Amino acid sequence: MIAKLTGRLDSSGAGHAVIDVGGVGYLVEASARTLDALGPVGGDVTIHTEMLVGEDFLRLLGFARAEERDWFRQLTSVQGVGAKVALAILSALEVGDLQRALASGDSAMIARANGVGPKLAQRIAHELKDKAGALGGVAGSGPALSAAPGPLGDAVAALTGLGFKPGEASAAVAAASEELGAGASLDTLVRAALKKAAK
Repeated sequence: MIAKLTGRLDSSGAGHAVIDVGGVGYLVEASARTLDALGPVGGDVTIHTEMLVGEDFLRLLGFARAEERDWFRQLTSVQGVGAKVALAILSALEVGDLQRALASGDSAMIARANGVGPKLAQRIAHELKDKAGALGGVAGSGPALSAAPGPLGDAVAALTGLGFKPGEASAAVAAASEELGAGASLDTLVRAALKKAAK
């Protein structure tokens, strides 16, 4: 199982890149966002990978961040979502935007991706809603907000204590924190998050 590649970006094209690792070129399929993050040809790159093995194929998929790979795995766990559709979703949406869409049940945002119709978007939103706060921070990096120290983690705990699901609580607190800024008190955060969650 190949989990990560570190080497030189040999070339890139629509939906793929070739990473030269010690003279061996690995063809890696990737989202548009990952390809943009790799930088110019000839530069040093590290890419997180997922290997797909079938009866008549072997494919290597690449992701700029491990978190993006984790979400790829979650997306492909939904019936009807294959590698192509999952990469299209990750091309259309930043991880943080995807988490917010899932937490709030915004299937229209998910349906922006190529090849994702309204019914499939609704299925994805329904099946992965509870995962939105569990995989990575809602803002797109770092630990889940529920595990964050200080007011953010306390605010998420307060909302879950009031009966909100972890994903909904994390999304509401993240939105409130973005609006209020870093110095917001717990009380202010919880009030603002409750307003966001009630919308």
